[in-house]
Amino acid sequence: MTDPSATFLLFGATGDLARRMIFPSLYNLLSDGLLPDDFLIIGSARTEMEDDAFRAEIDAALRQFLPADRYDAEVAARFAAMIQYQAVEAGNAGQFAALADRIDGRLERGLSVYLSTPPSLFAPTAQGLSDAGLITPHTRIAMEKPIGKDLASSKQVNDGIGHLFAEDQIFRVDHYLGKETVQNLLALRFGNVMFEPLWNTTAIDHVQITVGETVGLEGRVSYYDGVGALRDMVQNHMLQILSIIAMEPPARMDPTAVRDEKVKALRSLRPMTAETVKTHSVRGQYTPGAVQGQIVTGYADELGQPSDTETFVALKAYIDNWRWQGVPFYLRTGKRMPARQSEIVIQFKPVRHSIFGRDGHGTGLEPNTLVIRLQPEEYIRLIIMSKRPGLERQVKLDEVTLDVSLTAAFAGQRRRIAYERLILDLLAGDATLFVRRDEVEAQWTWIDSIIDGWKEANVKPAAYSSGNWGPSSAIALIERDGASWHE
Repeated sequence: MTDPSATFLLFGATGDLARRMIFPSLYNLLSDGLLPDDFLIIGSARTEMEDDAFRAEIDAALRQFLPADRYDAEVAARFAAMIQYQAVEAGNAGQFAALADRIDGRLERGLSVYLSTPPSLFAPTAQGLSDAGLITPHTRIAMEKPIGKDLASSKQVNDGIGHLFAEDQIFRVDHYLGKETVQNLLALRFGNVMFEPLWNTTAIDHVQITVGETVGLEGRVSYYDGVGALRDMVQNHMLQILSIIAMEPPARMDPTAVRDEKVKALRSLRPMTAETVKTHSVRGQYTPGAVQGQIVTGYADELGQPSDTETFVALKAYIDNWRWQGVPFYLRTGKRMPARQSEIVIQFKPVRHSIFGRDGHGTGLEPNTLVIRLQPEEYIRLIIMSKRPGLERQVKLDEVTLDVSLTAAFAGQRRRIAYERLILDLLAGDATLFVRRDEVEAQWTWIDSIIDGWKEANVKPAAYSSGNWGPSSAIALIERDGASWHE
């Protein structure tokens, strides 16, 4: 492991992500003693601003978005002393030169660049850094999603960065990989002897991955319309979760070994066609309704015009390899859902022979289920069978829950922002929790097959009332196989 970067350069420093997540994360890392003493943070955006004015904006953001008990005036003062601001617009050589002057003498101690900007600015920004002499073997660059809108544009974005940076200097951000519970999937699978022998088609009936949001467009009109749920959520967050669930055991816990196995799983996803999208996918778009007791408008009303963009998608996916042959992976995500919920459900197969009566009928025998909740709570819940207390001659069974609340189990530990882990790893040069180029391209290859299938089969979004779990066809998608969505 190399020494951590001494300088952090953030493009898009006046944006919402910077205010809500990145600067609070950096503050927390400083508060916990995890940043170098002379660490320098340079914020950059197009707006002209003095250092002190920018520091005041960041302090206001910390007061707004940090928990009240986390804000400390003394730490905030030390944090502000680390921050500078430099207005930079892509293509402005003079501004990039001024930026280089601020970093003069620090490059050999490492520079971590974070692009929280539209992807169209990634390559021009990188070129500006190069022209200003700011790209060295000690420079790393992180990119927020989206990395393109399809495979072709993804390659263009990656080529634009790739001709200036080596792959091991590029850190593609998926903030879900910074979540403790997502990382805990690795510990659950490979740190416990009871799960891995059962983690295959012999014991698992199906897998469900759900990411539900209660919000609508929330100010993302210009980005979201024309992108939709498939590109916005499935292509990155959900396929990253799927790859961790489905991957083969890596030889060791290092960036190359882990990501090699993830990309193998992603490349094994069965492509969809114009025929299979009709039975293996559902598109939806929310209409007016009620979410958690609040009346809300429909997507078209928020947008101000009709649209064919999906705000909900449900998929039935197959991974064509030895481990997962025949096991369906059901994915669903949407906006204006009844609850904000991200979880993984591993549904095991029934016991092969019931000793409690013919096929277990009348005894309450049910297959085991493993539920891994990512948000809003974080827990791992194993549903097993136990004898119902009583003196009946025939044994009656009930489901009982072995519940591990990560919040309760680690009550003394602060619940961290996902970006804290990712920023710390970026500074240290550890790419394990970042996405490699071949992963991105494998994800887009599968997503493109669905989009092409939708276009060829003319699949339009079905309406669903806000406050519901998508169109009724999403229920039929899984119930045709004799299963049900876990809710």
